[in-house]
Amino acid sequence: MAKYGRTASKTVKSAMHRRKKGTLKSGSGVKVKSRKQAIAIGLSEAREKGAKVPRKRAGASKRSSKKR
Repeated sequence: MAKYGRTASKTVKSAMHRRKKGTLKSGSGVKVKSRKQAIAIGLSEAREKGAKVPRKRAGASKRSSKKR
């Protein structure tokens, strides 16, 4: 069984194109340069649309703040 739906992959692909073009912005309005961040934004947009995407891990945000 597939982990991500077709709509989710299209949304991520769209986000990656917007990153390459330079028009993808993060929540704070800063231009996104990171590939990983672009994928995360694409998955987040797919979740909002109701696409088949696994739910976020509970500790994901905690880990990123601990590194800093």
